[in-house]
Amino acid sequence: MSELTSSKRHGGAGRTLLWLAILLSLLLLGFVTALSIRANPYVSNVQQGGISKFKFIEECKDQLSEAGKLPVNLGGQSTTLEQVLAQSRPLKAGEHILAELNAEPREVVRAAQVAQTGGWAMTTPVLLSVEGPQGSTPLGQLGLQCAHEKDSGKTVASILPPSQ
Repeated sequence: MSELTSSKRHGGAGRTLLWLAILLSLLLLGFVTALSIRANPYVSNVQQGGISKFKFIEECKDQLSEAGKLPVNLGGQSTTLEQVLAQSRPLKAGEHILAELNAEPREVVRAAQVAQTGGWAMTTPVLLSVEGPQGSTPLGQLGLQCAHEKDSGKTVASILPPSQ
């Protein structure tokens, strides 16, 4: 008989410690997983909001891709951001309005809240600029108001006018 297959070999204690280490590792993994699921900032009430918080935030960001077409309510009249900008600085050929969220991801997640009527609501700052062949010209910062209506399933974004 070889030394490795000898019946006089004592390995029970080492084997028990190995199984104990594996068991403790699995328990620790389960505990860490449970904590991370509970602390997930994107956990949301899909039944009350209609869609998940993550999907709502992404739909709001998608609305920014057509920033010039976003509605702006000025003194009771609804117009587009592009029309408002055209009054002071018309866009040249090849130029377009660019809007980017001006908040940390953590702040954006906190800003998205379930609306009382069902759906989601969020107000966050956006940076506006004009991009064209000659580069980018900053315009400033305004507010973005975004809402998801649970009943219709639509997400609507609008630019908030500057406060007087």
